Amino acid sequence: MSEPASISSGIAERYATAIFELAQDSKDLPKLETGVDALSEALNVSSDLRDVISSPVLSREEQGNAIAAISKHLKLIPALSRGLSLMAQKRRLFALPQLIAQLRAMIADHKGEVQADVTSAKALTKTQSDKLAKTLKANIGKDVKINATVDESLVGGLIVKVGSKMIDTSIRSRLASLQNSMKEVG
Repeated sequence: MSEPASISSGIAERYATAIFELAQDSKDLPKLETGVDALSEALNVSSDLRDVISSPVLSREEQGNAIAAISKHLKLIPALSRGLSLMAQKRRLFALPQLIAQLRAMIADHKGEVQADVTSAKALTKTQSDKLAKTLKANIGKDVKINATVDESLVGGLIVKVGSKMIDTSIRSRLASLQNSMKEVG
């Protein structure tokens, strides 16, 4: 792991642990999960939010005000809202994507679930997502929560990551494999 990525992960892990434990003590884990999902969706959809969390130009106060407004709009639980405010105050919002991933992993572990990161060329329908979760549950033996993203460059197929295992059935990887085998022949 590269040094900046490990620093972000370390920061995110400490904040996630504190937020998770506060939510667990106040019996707000279901609301925390809803808030984390809403925050993740906002981060995926809003380029402005991504700019706010990564901008070195914005002051701590500006970042704090933006996070407070987002927390209020998304109706985040106090533990998550205060954690995000503290991250803004300490200039640590750049670790927000890792914080979301850490919180999701902690919530899933608490519920006895495994998280699967699924990347597809097109958005999965509810039926496709449910069928994939059922298939993964049969293979893994635990409930599977799917974290779906779209990458149109895959052309077709899926990339599924569960823990340290990865299954790549994308057309892009098959084309790359075919290209490599063609190089070996000629």
